[in-house]
Amino acid sequence: MFKLIHPIPAFTDNYIWAVSSKADTRACVVDPGSAAPVIEYLQAHKLTLSDIFITHHHPDHTGGLDQLIAMYKPRVFGPKQSNIRGITHFVGEGSQIELFDHSFTILEVPGHTLDHIAYYYAGSKDQAPVLFCGDTLFAAGCGRLFEGTPEQMHASLNKLKLLPEQTEVYCTHEYTLANLRFALAADPANQRLLERLQNEQGKRKAATPTLPSSIRLELDTNPFLRCADPSLVQSAVAQLHRAPVNEVEVFAALRSWKDRF
Repeated sequence: MFKLIHPIPAFTDNYIWAVSSKADTRACVVDPGSAAPVIEYLQAHKLTLSDIFITHHHPDHTGGLDQLIAMYKPRVFGPKQSNIRGITHFVGEGSQIELFDHSFTILEVPGHTLDHIAYYYAGSKDQAPVLFCGDTLFAAGCGRLFEGTPEQMHASLNKLKLLPEQTEVYCTHEYTLANLRFALAADPANQRLLERLQNEQGKRKAATPTLPSSIRLELDTNPFLRCADPSLVQSAVAQLHRAPVNEVEVFAALRSWKDRF
């Protein structure tokens, strides 16, 4: 099992996930948008950066690469569809990565960007499955469609929702409370949502991250994973002023509403 998966705060609401080895002092970081907080964390815990996972090309996920590469010479994994400077191992759908004797599988999840990938570890008897999903799947939400289409993002989210329910979901932004407020507007009768909002508000009051989430929790409370649910279909009708023809239209209506929310 991993020794620790720790959130390193960056900017106003980013998390850079640090994964450390149980066997030695190696560490991996996911989406280091800034080098300074990573270096501070590594030095404080006497860790050496051996690997970097990149999910997509946005600067708040890649901005620390040059400095970290210069200092530590890590392996850098990233999407083969991108031109991100510093990547040493370009990966795509189905690629396998060995990290601290754990095997991660690459899932291509376009929508937020066209090059977006996620890193999935299937788990063991000592470690729950782990998903590093960047800006595709958020706690109670999903990323904006900067480059992809609703069809692409809906397909990507459907791919992630089929992962085991106990999968720990490590996204890269602390957007949970805002996402839950929108989810309640779209699905106001969902008691599980009300319970989650109260729980997550308590975490934020205590200055504790709301992450990781889980696939089970997202299936219960994330409107973008529940586009067939009658209550969310009705919310889409209110936005479209007509009946949606399929789940993709429900998703697109909800995503457009969230953009204006």
